[in-house]
This record gives sequence, structure tokens and C-alpha cells, in this order.
Amino acid sequence: MLDRRTLNRALLERQLLLERAPLSAAGAIEHLVGMQAQAPNPPYLGLWTRVDGFRLDDLAALVRSREVVRVVLMRGTIHLVTAQDCLALRPVLDAALERALNGTFGRRLDGLDLAEVAVLGRRLVEKEALSWGRLGVLLAERWPDRDPFALANAVRNLVPLVQVPPRGLWGESGQATHTTAESWLGRPTAVDTAPDRMVERYLAAFGPATVKDIQAWSGLTRLGAVVKRLPHLRTFRDENGLELWDLPDAPLPDPDVPVPVRFLPEFDNILLSHADRARILTEEQRRLVFTRNGLIRSVILVDGFVRGLWRISQQRDTADLVIEPFASLSRQEREAVADEGGRLLAFAAAGAKTYDIRFV
Repeated sequence: MLDRRTLNRALLERQLLLERAPLSAAGAIEHLVGMQAQAPNPPYLGLWTRVDGFRLDDLAALVRSREVVRVVLMRGTIHLVTAQDCLALRPVLDAALERALNGTFGRRLDGLDLAEVAVLGRRLVEKEALSWGRLGVLLAERWPDRDPFALANAVRNLVPLVQVPPRGLWGESGQATHTTAESWLGRPTAVDTAPDRMVERYLAAFGPATVKDIQAWSGLTRLGAVVKRLPHLRTFRDENGLELWDLPDAPLPDPDVPVPVRFLPEFDNILLSHADRARILTEEQRRLVFTRNGLIRSVILVDGFVRGLWRISQQRDTADLVIEPFASLSRQEREAVADEGGRLLAFAAAGAKTYDIRFV
């Protein structure tokens, strides 16, 4: 039986949060099986808190050179992944993305030949990188009686589209524009659609985990049969008696191993990759972190668990780090949060001349 604290330490170890890892940015992104990336900046902060010596240009250079891309993958959300993982993972998720499309836009797309929509959409974005809005307008010229937004989303889910720079560069703004992964990377997507390898990689980055956890992370269904056909996996039970699956040699640190304070960005993977998030935050805390409009707020980990929120407010030459603990911190915890917060400000607001840290 693995208790909550043991699962917490295992997750932190595999998420490179017990200590900063001596990895390249690309190596960390590959180990994490991508990073949640609805907004451009959070992956930079997520790598800073995980990778020893990480610099902004370490990731920006990968985006410019097409070694990493932003693409719709797990759960139908934007992920930052290596080029290799983009081409390998997208075919595994095709059926789930098509099912999600039918669930959300089925009525508005009813009667359409979706294969034809996908072909035209592919042709349009390979001619010129397009925003969702512009793609929808152009598709509506062919199907004027259809909702342009639904048409654009049909292409989004049926065709592997990547966001092209400057989207994904620190501090850059503007609409996201898209082209196909194949044209951007100059290679075809993989032909293997079996999820077995994806499941193993999930366990390496997030395990031990239940089948429901794996399904919540991936958006895939019926994975019980997949874990059962992987005979090398070992099994445990959690405090509720649920069966947990894991790789045979994956680390299980001592539950009392000390954990440094960590600042996690918006949409961090660690908050979104389990059906049962008790190993990292309580249900009460989840309601404070997950907003009604779909945002996942930036959090602070103290002793490995979510203990509050943070945000940076920058005006002209001044940068303020505002920290909102969910409950009172001890003096030692408060000092540790402030020390790590100072390092965060030096990284994320390097151009500021004055810094301030406020607990509210």
C-alpha cells in the first residue's frame, strides 16, 4: 500500500521537482511527455523550476529551430513537445480527438463530409499559416451555411496542426497561427497508433497511477486492457484500495525526503494529470486553483504539496511577486518561499530594476 505522502514524493521525483535536473530543455520536455502550453510563457517557468541552469533562450532556440512545437495532443489541449513526440503521439490520439470533436460540434457538423473538410483545411494552412478565425472564414466560403468556428475546430482535431513562431516565444504576443506538423517538420506522422508506449512514458513521468489517472491525462479510454497486456508492470494499492500501476524500476523515494519550495506556472502538468489529485492538492484547494473559465492558476509547493497561489505584477521598472498562502506558513516556510520567490523574480522579470515580494 502506498500512502498519499509516498505518492507525492514519487510524483515530485518523476516531475523533476525534488531537485533541479541536469538535463537539456529538450530532454526535460521529452521526459515529461510534453508540457501543458495554452499560454506561451508557462513552459519557460515550468522548465526553470525543474532544470538546473535553465535560460529563456534554451527553449526559445528550440522553438525557432523547430526542435519543439506546440500542438493539440492529450485531452485536446495545446502541449509543447519535441518534434519527434509530435509525430509519434498525435496518431495515438487521433481517435480520441475525433470523438471529442463529435461530442462538442457534432450537431453543427452533421451531414458534412469531414474528410473533405480536413483535406481543404490542410491545403489552406499549408499554403499560409492561419489563425483559427481566418481558417474558419476561408472554410465557410466552401460551406457558407456552416458555423466557421465549428469548421475550424474540425480541422484542428482531424489534422495535426502546429503553432508557428513567434507564438511560443517568451514575451511575444499576437494571434496563434497554424500549419501542419508534416509541412513544418518535413516528416510524416508515425503509423503506429497503439498506446502501449505512451502509457509506459506516462508512468515514468506521473506514476504510480490508476487506469483512470492514465485516461484522465491522455483523453483515451479503455486503457485497462492496455496495462494488463504489459506484463512487466508492477502493482500497488492506494489508501482507498485502488489498484496502481507502475514501471518495475521507477523510483519510489522515502516519503520523508525533504522537498524544496517550488513555484509552478499556470496549467502545470502536475495539477492536470490524474483523476485523483489528492497526492498534490486537496479538493478544497482544487476549487481555488481551477477557475470557472478554465484557467489553472500558478501555485506554490511547500513540503511538496500545494500551499498557495502566486502572481507577478510588473509595471515599468518594478516587479512585484504577490504570494497568497491558503493558510498561515511557519517563519521557516515563509523565508524559504521568499528566497525561492526572489530567484523566480530574477528569472522572470530580469529587466526590472526593483523587486518586491508581498504576502497577502
